[in-house]
Amino acid sequence: MMRHYGILPVIILAPCILFFTLLVLASDAPEPAAAMAAFFIGPWNGVWFSGNTLDAVSLLLTAALGAVAAFRGGCFNLGGEGQIYIGGVAAALVLLSLPPVAGMSLWAAALAAIAAGGFMGFIPGFLKKAAGANEIITSFLLSGALAPVADYLLAGPLRDPSGNLLATKAVPRLLRILPPSNLSVSFVISLLLVAAAHVFVNSAVFGYRLKIAGSSPAFAHYAGIEASRHWMPSMALSGAFSGLAGFFAVASTYGRCHVGFSGGLGWNAIAVALIARNRPLLLIPAAFVYAALEQGSRSAMLAIGLGFEASAFIQGAALLFAAIQGK
Repeated sequence: MMRHYGILPVIILAPCILFFTLLVLASDAPEPAAAMAAFFIGPWNGVWFSGNTLDAVSLLLTAALGAVAAFRGGCFNLGGEGQIYIGGVAAALVLLSLPPVAGMSLWAAALAAIAAGGFMGFIPGFLKKAAGANEIITSFLLSGALAPVADYLLAGPLRDPSGNLLATKAVPRLLRILPPSNLSVSFVISLLLVAAAHVFVNSAVFGYRLKIAGSSPAFAHYAGIEASRHWMPSMALSGAFSGLAGFFAVASTYGRCHVGFSGGLGWNAIAVALIARNRPLLLIPAAFVYAALEQGSRSAMLAIGLGFEASAFIQGAALLFAAIQGK
């Protein structure tokens, strides 16, 4: 079964390549061959592009673990985008407030992001258990309500007055691995988190209970496992991973917190989780495929002047094919 699911990222990749080829041909691009070369080679063309593609993989892995945590607990967290955003803002607040002594501010910022995202995930889980509220709606509405607050903070009180961006001042960053790209130790941490999640789901008692409660509530009931007990911890864990992804984006990718920095990462994470069929280890090839698709379409966009919608079309196609494969 694991071997069968392992080819799913390749199955998703093939129709996306076909879709991109048709998009290039339909756009009347002057050099379609250059567009195709940029699509395949662009994400790995040198240290800068390779490092940034791997950095995108680390963000997708961390955020997708959040989506998987909710799915495994029998929930659907539709608020990942807002949890990433609020987690990044919380991390920026800490990084701007504490002196960068021996990396302690980075640890504190990571914990703040995890706490902010985890609390945002806990609320829909609590409402589902206590009042029967649909966590899909509540998580989405909560994120939608808090995003303007984050926008206000970044465009107002937290904005760097010396710059033209709606962003904070530069913050301390995680250790770089492949300068001058954005790749940092967050890539290694994300891989370790995936490995830990795999062990947790397949070896830990609570992980097994979480898997059973999420995949088959009726069977869990007959096995003496109360599915509703796992809603709050799974949603809180989901939000915590999303918040951590926000910290990585601020302290690794951008080096500051700016308006709208999440950029659809929460939605992309759901696509990666669907492609991986909620199996932690399969998140790695799924994230690599998705990041390559995203970065490749952007490279092609710059190479031949495709519209900004091209990247969104490719990502949407990947999500669509992932959903179809899940049936």
